[in-house]
Amino acid sequence: MTFKLSALLLAGSVLASAAAFAQSADDKKWVNQCLSDNKDAKVAASVVNTYCTCMNGKMSDNETRSITQWEKANPNARKACEQQSGWN
Repeated sequence: MTFKLSALLLAGSVLASAAAFAQSADDKKWVNQCLSDNKDAKVAASVVNTYCTCMNGKMSDNETRSITQWEKANPNARKACEQQSGWN
């Protein structure tokens, strides 16, 4: 069981790293703001990173609100990213 959990966490880290690598400078700015906004969350940093990256991906490139502001107006996207990241 521990091996499966470790493998899952490693796979998540690799996917999150790949997604972060493909981000533009603007995307990184918004994801970093989201990470900062959620620094006190009671979940692993990798979960928050996956969540923020997911939310950023769902937002328009022309969006001017932060991820934290945007998620409040888009509960379905928030729920989908919570589920994808394991933030439940």
